[in-house]
Amino acid sequence: MPVNLSAPNPTELHAVPGVELGVTMAGVRKANRRDVLVVRLAEGSAVAGVFTRNRFCAAPVQVCREHLAAAQGIRAIVVNTGNANAGTGSDGLARARSTCAALGRLMGVKCEQVLPFSTGVIMETLPNDRIEAALPAALADAKPANWALAAEAIMTTDTLPKAASRQVTIGGKTVTITGISKGAGMIRPNMATMLGFVATDAVIAPALMQSLVQEAADRSFNRITIDGDTSTNDSFVLIATQRAGHAPITALESAEARQFREALIAVSQQLAQAIVRDGEGATKFITVRIEGGRSEDECRLAAYAIAHSPLVKTAFFASDPNLGRILAAVGYAGIADLDQSLIDLFLDDVHVVHRGGRRPEYREEDGARVMKQAEITVRVNLNRGSAQATVWTCDFSYDYVKINADYRS
Repeated sequence: MPVNLSAPNPTELHAVPGVELGVTMAGVRKANRRDVLVVRLAEGSAVAGVFTRNRFCAAPVQVCREHLAAAQGIRAIVVNTGNANAGTGSDGLARARSTCAALGRLMGVKCEQVLPFSTGVIMETLPNDRIEAALPAALADAKPANWALAAEAIMTTDTLPKAASRQVTIGGKTVTITGISKGAGMIRPNMATMLGFVATDAVIAPALMQSLVQEAADRSFNRITIDGDTSTNDSFVLIATQRAGHAPITALESAEARQFREALIAVSQQLAQAIVRDGEGATKFITVRIEGGRSEDECRLAAYAIAHSPLVKTAFFASDPNLGRILAAVGYAGIADLDQSLIDLFLDDVHVVHRGGRRPEYREEDGARVMKQAEITVRVNLNRGSAQATVWTCDFSYDYVKINADYRS
C-alpha cells in the first residue's frame, strides 16, 4: 500500500493554457486499459528535458534528444506504457520515429516536433502499429482538464496516479504549474524508471529552460531512491507555453525567476516523493538528511549509502532498530577522511549516537517506537562543516520481491 499517498483530485489540478491532454486504449500490453497519452502544445511553447544517465538508454530517449537538438519547436508529446522500447536496436529507433511521424501528420507538424516516451517491459518489440492506430482517438480526447487521466495513462507498476499543481502570482498575473509523474521501481539518483512532465504558462526565455529543468530534477527526482537500479527510459520534461501575460523571465536570479523556481521545485518534489511513497512494496517513507559536511557532494554520498542499503531498508521494514547498519553505510560511503568520532545520529527526535558512540541515555525501545512509524527521518551530523543534503527513500518488503518476480506475468 502507498505510504500516506492518495490519488489526485482532478478538480485540484489546474489546467495550463496552451496544453491539451488526450488518452486512449491501444492494447500495447494489456487490453482495456489507458496506455497512450498525447499532449498537444501551443505553438511557441518552450520545452527542455533531462534524461537517464544509463548508457543503455531506450530508443525514445535517443529520439527525444535528437528532436530537442533539432530546435524545430516541440508541438506534441506521445507516451505509451506497457513497452519500454529499450534494448530494441535500430528497429526500436525506427518504430519510435514512425510514431512521431504519424502524430505529426495528424497534427500537421514535423516529425521532429514530436517527443516520444515509452515505459514498461524492456527488450520487447514496440507495437507501434497499435499505438499509431490509437492516435486519432487520443487527439479527439485532448482537453486542458485531462491531467488526472493523463497521470493514470502513464502508470506501470504504480498503484496510484501521481500529479501536483500550484499557482503563483508573477508580475500581477496568475502563473500555473501542473505536472504528472510515474514510477515505482528501478528508482535511484540520476533519474529513475520514471517519467515526469511539468507544464507552466509562465513566460520564460527559452535559453533558461535547460537550467530550470536541470535544477528542478537535481532537487527532486535526483534525490530519490527505491532499489538502486537506474532505468533505461528516465525522462523529465519542462514545458512553458508563454501564455501567462507577465513580462518575460530572462534572468535566473531575478525576483520573478526565484519565485518561479521555488514553485517549480515544490511541484517537482511532490511528484518525486509520490514515486517513493508508491515504491514497489513500500510500507514506510524515509527522509535521510546528512548535515555538517564539508561539501554537498560528500553529504549526498552518505545519504545515498544509507538510502541504498538493503540492510538498512529491511531493518526499517521489520521496525528493527538495528541502527549500526546506518553507521556502517556512512562509513563505506566513500568519504576518505571521515572521522567517525565526530558523528551524531538521530532517528526523528531520538538521539542515538553522540560523537561516534551510543549515547548512554539511548533506549532501544525509543528507537523501536520511531521505526514503527509510517514516516521516519534519519539525520546524521558529520560535524565537519556546514553543508547538507537530503534524499528520500522507502523500505524493502516481501512485496518488492513478489512484484518484480511477477513483472512480466
